[in-house]
Amino acid sequence: MACWLDLATREVVGYAMADHHRADLVVDALRMAHGRGGLQPGCIVHSDSGSEYISARFRTELGRLRLRPSTGRTGSCFDNAAAESFWAVLKEEIGPRAWPDRATARAEVFSFIEAFYNRRRLRKHPLFGFLTPYETRQRLRTDHTLTA
Repeated sequence: MACWLDLATREVVGYAMADHHRADLVVDALRMAHGRGGLQPGCIVHSDSGSEYISARFRTELGRLRLRPSTGRTGSCFDNAAAESFWAVLKEEIGPRAWPDRATARAEVFSFIEAFYNRRRLRKHPLFGFLTPYETRQRLRTDHTLTA
């Protein structure tokens, strides 16, 4: 699985699952994030330094979407702390299990992200106003509309 988080809201805006760990996996998730997250040209896309994130295929897609890459240091989980936090919550909430098939696994991960993580899980920190990622996005949109 690959995912992209909006660092302003901590919302999962793009994700993909596959039976491989090639560049196409992260490109599919990036395309979802680009369309759904409204990524503007010049937006910084941060990742770890895994082979799929430094591949020519991924870099080409970043260029096509006019996004800027940022890669953390090899072996430093602190460079990508928001994503590492998401993975920890996913593992804690779903837990270790074997699904009967890929379709069931996809459905459960989709439900976790869309129904729980983005919409119901409160960010228990004053910086985020004790709101869900979705509510944070809505508030930011309203605030930007009011100041425009």
